[in-house]
Amino acid sequence: MTESRNERLKKQFEFIQEVDKEKFIGRQTYLSDGMRKENDAEHAWHLALMTILLSEYSNEPIDVLKTVTMVLIHDIVEIDAGDTYAYDEKGLETQKEREAKAAERIFGLLPKDQKDKLKGLFEEFEEGKSAEARFAHTMDNVQPTMLNHATDGKAWTEHMVRLSQILGRNACTKDGSEALWNYSYENFILPNVRKGRIVDDKE
Repeated sequence: MTESRNERLKKQFEFIQEVDKEKFIGRQTYLSDGMRKENDAEHAWHLALMTILLSEYSNEPIDVLKTVTMVLIHDIVEIDAGDTYAYDEKGLETQKEREAKAAERIFGLLPKDQKDKLKGLFEEFEEGKSAEARFAHTMDNVQPTMLNHATDGKAWTEHMVRLSQILGRNACTKDGSEALWNYSYENFILPNVRKGRIVDDKE
């Protein structure tokens, strides 16, 4: 039995209202003025705009709308799973399990066709194998690096982040865009190594 239009709309609005909670999920990255940290919704908006503006630097052709959708939904699971800081080794051990469970519940609020589509895009992002997923990961890595640089390395200093950790976190950034990785490394990361905001453990 097919669902009625009202049933479909009800499910869509339940999902839309639920994902408003993304605005309450705090991240460790400060906004560019260094006064407060961004939330997941602000992060997703920033990545979407970056994707539109910077897609020309992708290593390979991408479906921009698909990539924008991917970056807009990639952190929705943190409504249940919480934000896992990039260098929280203990939290990273359970991240995938927590986020998979969250994806089933949250995307499950939608009509089945939309659940399958968005959950599929989330899983594609996580796998990181498609051109769109690779570029989405580039956006997800470059954006906080840019903001950390804009705040004179504030979060890096607070967490005593090491260069080896940053390079490990960004090991696949170049897979989406060599140009953007090189720009990020030369203009956002190295200046903070020189200033001591990032612990240089690669000497």
